[in-house]
Amino acid sequence: MGRELLLLVDALAREKNVQKDVVFGALEQAIASATKKRFSEDVEVRVSIDRETGDFESFRRWQVVPDDELQNPAAQIKLSEARLEEPNIEADDYIEEPLEPIEFGRIGAQAAKQVILQKIRDAEREQILQDFLARGEKLVTGTIKRMERGNAIVESGRVEAILPRDQMIPKENLRVGDRVRAYLLRVDRSLRGPQLVLSRTAPEFIIELFRLEVPEIEEGLLEIKSAARDPGVRAKIAVHTNDKRIDPIGTCVGMRGSRVQAVTQELAGERVDIVLWSPDPAQFVIGALAPADVVSIVVDEEKHSMDVVVDEANLAIAIGRNGQNVRLASELTGWQINLMTEEESKEKNERETAALRALFMEKLDVDQEVADILIQEGFTSLEEVAYVPINEMLEIEAFDEEIVNELRSRARDALLVQAIKSEEQIEGVEPELLQLEGMDKELAAKLASAGIKTRDDLADLAVDELQEMTGVDEERAKTLIVNARAHWFEQEEN
Repeated sequence: MGRELLLLVDALAREKNVQKDVVFGALEQAIASATKKRFSEDVEVRVSIDRETGDFESFRRWQVVPDDELQNPAAQIKLSEARLEEPNIEADDYIEEPLEPIEFGRIGAQAAKQVILQKIRDAEREQILQDFLARGEKLVTGTIKRMERGNAIVESGRVEAILPRDQMIPKENLRVGDRVRAYLLRVDRSLRGPQLVLSRTAPEFIIELFRLEVPEIEEGLLEIKSAARDPGVRAKIAVHTNDKRIDPIGTCVGMRGSRVQAVTQELAGERVDIVLWSPDPAQFVIGALAPADVVSIVVDEEKHSMDVVVDEANLAIAIGRNGQNVRLASELTGWQINLMTEEESKEKNERETAALRALFMEKLDVDQEVADILIQEGFTSLEEVAYVPINEMLEIEAFDEEIVNELRSRARDALLVQAIKSEEQIEGVEPELLQLEGMDKELAAKLASAGIKTRDDLADLAVDELQEMTGVDEERAKTLIVNARAHWFEQEEN
């Protein structure tokens, strides 16, 4: 039996191009499975094949578990009982006893063959997958072999991949036999079928297509910094070079538009805007909003947003059809872009100035003239008045040293009162709510005044309710609610 078994392992390993150890492992599992059928209970069996002689041994084994966790006496043993046999044994160790080796009957041999073949198929598939991944290819080119529930199964060499329906370009009509190119989105080993998941809608796809068409990218002379897409309709890419001899946009467009046209054809006619990347975020946003002309731009680092002013005639161009242009520009740059006309910008500035004037007049107990001087000098909060270096405030011609010191003192007093009031307001608020990512004491105080004092209270709110209650923007409201609900899902998993 031992020699026959070694010959079988050797033949299967060569035929299927897998390592012998995989075949041995499959055989051990098959023999263990056949041995378990001799028992009526759900026992655990371990089989060990000698790699040199082909002889095998079988063991019935019990997992050692804490006394209060015993669930299956046929395959588990209490720690206290196990220590009567082996004093040093620990939980999760095993106690084993030898079994009589089984004789393979016809049914046993058939079952073993099925297990072995399945294991070898799995190993073969894994080997093919590993060989493919080792090449580091991000673009997959293949033929559509079949369609399954709207998803395309793509064959590329010996590898099969899946192109899900939601990763196809809308209105694209792919059929069996079509040649198709796609981006390798991820490897999903939990899938029973093809484990390579492809995409024709991912922004990375357009980057890889330009890498194919533009040799300067592969050579490192040119870099695509980011991309944003409305698949099949319009895309934007941001390009950059450190070589002053190269025109990044012209290089990507190619002679008579040949390079960009090749990409557009692959993307079912998707129009591509090529934007010059800039390390200056404001300049980058201005470029990304082309062809609209920008009048002025105000950057808010804290909110990671920009107020972009365009004239009335340019507003429709800047927004684009169904908001497409501004949405793609926002995705490309990573900044939230608030488009407005000069009139809207003026109204917003007036509202903000009025609110700031009222704050300074109330909290610093000063008249409108002093408040307006502070605003004109660029002060936007009590914190700045209280803690900006004193020499900067002394440079204000309208203020002498006595006024500066008085203003700083009043600002600090107001902040102290505010902090005490805030602490009082958040009394009784659940600590977990205060510790939520994105939460601060000021926001917690607003929530507490509305009766929201626990994570669950916040988790029960809708986004628009939270916005109305606190005045936060939609993105922050969504993030807070998601964070507040996170513990629900953790509890479900446990």
